[in-house]
Amino acid sequence: MPRPLAALLTALAALAPVPAPAAIDTHRVATAHYGNDAPWYEARIPFFESADPAIDRVYYYRWMIVRAHQRDLGERGFITTEFLDDVGWQLEPWASLNDATGFHLGEARWMHDRRPADDYIAFMYTGGNDRHFTDYLAASVYDRYLVDGDRAAAIRHLPAMRTLYTQWDDHFDAARGLYWVEPLLDATEYTISSIDASGGLDGFTGGDAFRPSINAYMVANARAIARLSRLAGEEPAIAADYDRRAATLAGRMEEALFIPALGHFADRHRSTNAHVRAFAPIRGRELVGYLPWTFDVARDDPQLAAAWRHLLSAEELGGRFGMRTVEPSYEHYMRQYRYDGGGHDGGRRECQWNGPVWPYQTTQVLTGMANLLDHYRHSPVTRGDYLRLLRQYTALHQQGGRLDLEENYEPDTGLPIVGLARSHHYFHSGYVDLILTGLVGIRPRADDVLEVNPLLPAAGEPQALAWFRVQDVPYHGHRVAVTWDADGSHYGRRGLAIEVDGREVARRPGLERIVLPLRRAALPAIERPVDRAVQLVRGAFPKGSASTGTDAEKVHDAIDGRVWFMPELGNGWSSAPAPAAQWYAVDFGKPVSLSRAELAFFADGGRYAVPRGYRVQAWVDGTWQDLRARADAPLANGITHARWPATTTSRVRVTFDLAPNRAMRLVELKLF
Repeated sequence: MPRPLAALLTALAALAPVPAPAAIDTHRVATAHYGNDAPWYEARIPFFESADPAIDRVYYYRWMIVRAHQRDLGERGFITTEFLDDVGWQLEPWASLNDATGFHLGEARWMHDRRPADDYIAFMYTGGNDRHFTDYLAASVYDRYLVDGDRAAAIRHLPAMRTLYTQWDDHFDAARGLYWVEPLLDATEYTISSIDASGGLDGFTGGDAFRPSINAYMVANARAIARLSRLAGEEPAIAADYDRRAATLAGRMEEALFIPALGHFADRHRSTNAHVRAFAPIRGRELVGYLPWTFDVARDDPQLAAAWRHLLSAEELGGRFGMRTVEPSYEHYMRQYRYDGGGHDGGRRECQWNGPVWPYQTTQVLTGMANLLDHYRHSPVTRGDYLRLLRQYTALHQQGGRLDLEENYEPDTGLPIVGLARSHHYFHSGYVDLILTGLVGIRPRADDVLEVNPLLPAAGEPQALAWFRVQDVPYHGHRVAVTWDADGSHYGRRGLAIEVDGREVARRPGLERIVLPLRRAALPAIERPVDRAVQLVRGAFPKGSASTGTDAEKVHDAIDGRVWFMPELGNGWSSAPAPAAQWYAVDFGKPVSLSRAELAFFADGGRYAVPRGYRVQAWVDGTWQDLRARADAPLANGITHARWPATTTSRVRVTFDLAPNRAMRLVELKLF
C-alpha cells in the first residue's frame, strides 16, 4: 500500500467514533437492589460496578440510606435526618441534627435531583441550624457547587453564612487564636479531653478543648465564604478578610495543635481544674488529628505527614476491623462509662469515642487520605493502604449477611457496640462520595475542567482493582462516565476511559491523572411539588385518622414525610388484619386543591401485604365521594401513584380492600 494512502487511512481511523464500553443496565441493577422502589433510584443516582462485589453492594446500600433519610417537610421542602426515627436531642419538629450535614450534602451533591440538597441548605440557613453541634456547612455548600456548578444556588445564602460564622465567636479564644468546644458538642462524647477533665470518672460532658476538628471546620468555612464572595462579585475586601481569617487560623493550628511529642495534631485543654492544666496537650493520639488533611488545612510537610504512620500501625490507631478513635495505650481506652438509660449497670452500651470505630470519623479520615494521595507530595501512605482501609470500612456495613450500618463498632472484632433500635441504617457518615472522589477519582473543580485521578494501586498489587465503571455522574450539567479495565478482559479495551454525555473523550493505557476542558451546561430548573399531607406537629393540622390501629404515633407516622421499607425499624400506620374494608383519612382543617397521591405500602411476605385494591375519596358537600382517579395497582415496597382532576376539599380518605387474614402497613400517604 502506498505510504500516503496508509497515512490517510490511519488518520481516518483516528477520526472514527470509538465504541464506548458497554453501559450498565441501570434498570436491571436498580431492580436487583431496590425491587419495586427502583424508579426512584433510576432517575437520581450514578450507577457503579467493579471487580469487588462487596463495594458494589455497599455503594447501592448507601444510596438506600440516602433515600430513607430524606424527610419531606411539606412547604419547607426536604431535609436529611441522621436517625431513621426520632431521638430526644433532635431539633423539633423537624427531626434534624446538624453534625452530619456535611456527609448528607457530600452524598446528595451526586444526585441528578438537586432539590434535596437545595432544600436542605435553605433549611439550615433559615433557622434549621441551632449550632447544637459543630459543622462545616459553608464548606459543604461550596463543595456542592464544585459538582453541579450552580452559581445562583451557591451564593444564595452568603449573608446567612457570614452570620453563622460570626456566631461561633462565642467559642473563640482571642488570646489563644483558636476555637474551643466541649467534645459532646463536637458530636464526640467521651474523648481524652473530657474523660481526663473528670479525673477518669466520666466524660459525657465537660472537657472543653481546642480541637483539630472545630478549628479545621472554621478554616474550611472561612475559605468557602471567601470563594463564594468572589463568585458573587462582592467587594474584594470581604473575601480578603475571610482568606486572612482562614490563613491565620490554619497557621495557629499548626503552631499549637500539632504536638511534636505525639507527632500528631491533638487537643489542648481549655481550662485548669484538679485534673488537667489549661493549654496542656492531651495525653494520647486520637483519630480526630487527621482532620487537617480532610479540609486541606495541613501544609505539605514531611514532619506533619508522618502522623499518618500511626494510622497504619496495628498497635496505634489501626484496628484490625476499623480505625480506632483513640490508641490502646490510653489509660481509659474502651472503658465503658455509659449504658442505655444512663446507668452504669452493665446494660446495653451507649456511644463513646474512647477507642470504638465510628463511621463518622472513618469517612473524614478516608477523605483526608484521598487528599493526601491526590495532591500532597509527602505521604507515608499508599494507594494500596487507601483501598485496604476503604474495604475495611465497607465490611462494617455487613451484619450477619445483611446490610445494616450502625453507630459504632469494636475495633478488634468488627461487631456493633450500641445496637439500639435507633442505630439501624445510621446516616452519620459518607460512602458514595468516597467511591466517586477517591476510588474513581473524580476531583470536582470550580473551573470548566473535568479532572479524574483514580486512587487505585497498580495491577498486581494486593489491593489492586481489575476493573470498574461508573456512569450517569452529574457534573457541571453533563453526564460523565469513567471506566477502568486493567488488561481489557472485562470491557474489551484496556485502560482508563472517560465519557461525557455518551461520547468517549479520553483514554489512557494505564492509571494516570486526566485533566480535560469541559464547558459547563445549563441546569434544568428544580421542580418543587408540595406534599400537603405532612404533619410536623402532633395534634396540629393536617390530622390523620384510621379505621383500626389507632395508636396516635402510628397514625402520625403515615403522614410524617418519611419513606423507608427497612423491616428492622417499622414505619407507618399498620391496620388490623380484619375487617377486609379499612381506611385512612387526612383532615387538612381548611380547603386545599389536590390532584394526585403517592402511597407507599410495606409488605414482608408474612403479616403485612399490600391491599388488593383501594379508592381515593374526597369530602364534598358533607359526604365522601369517590374521585375519578387513574390509580396504579398497589405496589409492595415502592410508590403507588393515583391521579384525578383537581379537586378542592378539606378531607381525603383512602379506603382499602385487604388481602385475607393480612394486615397492611401504609408507610406514607402523600397528597399533592
